[in-house]
Amino acid sequence: MQEQTVYLKKLSLLLDFIDFAKVDGIVECEYDFLQNIAEGLGMATVIFRSLFNVEIERVKPRTQVECIQHFYKLVKLMNVDHKQSIFELNTLHEIGVSMGLSPQAIQEVLSVMHNYPNEEVPFSVVENAFKAQCN
Repeated sequence: MQEQTVYLKKLSLLLDFIDFAKVDGIVECEYDFLQNIAEGLGMATVIFRSLFNVEIERVKPRTQVECIQHFYKLVKLMNVDHKQSIFELNTLHEIGVSMGLSPQAIQEVLSVMHNYPNEEVPFSVVENAFKAQCN
């Protein structure tokens, strides 16, 4: 049973990434990024490809730490193509809020990411932004 839950979490993670990448149209570098994530999760290529055309019930991140990690991974995905549209930024903000993350911390992360090469904000910066809002 635990193994099935872990597998569903992996599928959910990939589906969230795929949905987010579709916001402004998936470009090759985003697809490659997603494929690398799938491979890292031990997902078969045929399963990965099928996720673009299937809908399953998703397992959402439960803890604050899982939500922050998920948000961080979405920020990384958004920046793979080195472009951020206003639609992507708004969607990412909405996703973060829907996970129960602080809107102020989300905005801080989205603002400071431009201070880093390739907008690759370190996880510690993201984590600290959310910790500051909890205090």
